[in-house]
Amino acid sequence: MKIMRLGDIGKEQPAVLASSANGNEEYFSLLPLTGDVDGAFLAGRGLAKVRAALDAGALPVLEGAAGLRIGAPVARPGAVVGIGMNYAAHAAESGSAPPEIPVVFLKPSNTVTGPYDLAPVPPHSMKYDWEVELGVVIGTEATYLQSVEEAKDCIAGYVTANDFSEREYQIPGAAGQWTKGKSLPGSSPLGPWLVPAEEIDGGNLALRSWVNGEPRQDSSTSGLIFDAATLVHHCSQYMRLEPGDVIITGTPEGVALSGRFPYLQPGDVVEVEVEGLGRQRQELYRASGAARAEQAPQAQLQSS
Repeated sequence: MKIMRLGDIGKEQPAVLASSANGNEEYFSLLPLTGDVDGAFLAGRGLAKVRAALDAGALPVLEGAAGLRIGAPVARPGAVVGIGMNYAAHAAESGSAPPEIPVVFLKPSNTVTGPYDLAPVPPHSMKYDWEVELGVVIGTEATYLQSVEEAKDCIAGYVTANDFSEREYQIPGAAGQWTKGKSLPGSSPLGPWLVPAEEIDGGNLALRSWVNGEPRQDSSTSGLIFDAATLVHHCSQYMRLEPGDVIITGTPEGVALSGRFPYLQPGDVVEVEVEGLGRQRQELYRASGAARAEQAPQAQLQSS
């Protein structure tokens, strides 16, 4: 089942895309179960309740759902935790050795957008980059976990993520800092849907990206240096992970930072996909003045 949030920005409603009685995928409303897909819903065994309601045929069909905007599949997370250089080949193209412990940074939760929303390029940016990533959604509070096995039980599910990054803000010179390069408005598109952890193998999923239809990244989560459960366990030693928080697990090789491809420009179209978790599409524009969220007039759902 595919957990989604549909509707205009700030007015999203919870839904699930699942097989109907006739065997076709159909949208069902989750309003009988919850007002939103948030931390309280996940912590309260919300995914299990959705599955039970689907089995019982107790959810109403959401009419007109295919024409609605698709928002991020979880309401604004309390924390978005980024992991850097978590694929050996990407570490190499970044000029670094593979890390021996996870490289952790934080992104503001206000960077989260829907998977098809228009994506702003900062006003003076010249080195804006894409990063397809597996996103891990936390379902149970994780603090000072004792083992990786315990961490597995804290994962609610997985999402597709794109970690847009401004490399000049992030890396070179005295002013270069990861937080500056990773915190820009609209830089964390999530979705289109959340798949429960027990329904998909997060450790063996293809990741791909395209710019203007041309392939860029083509890898697999099997290449992660630190897998999802290891990251949850590690991060829990340094912060409290709460239901609804998201860990984006790092990107494989094939980004502009490698020097093999040009950086993004206004008008470019970026697509990223994680197998089984759906494909995103962002059209870039040059931001000016006060940053604001922009949504595409209508988002076309693309399955993988």
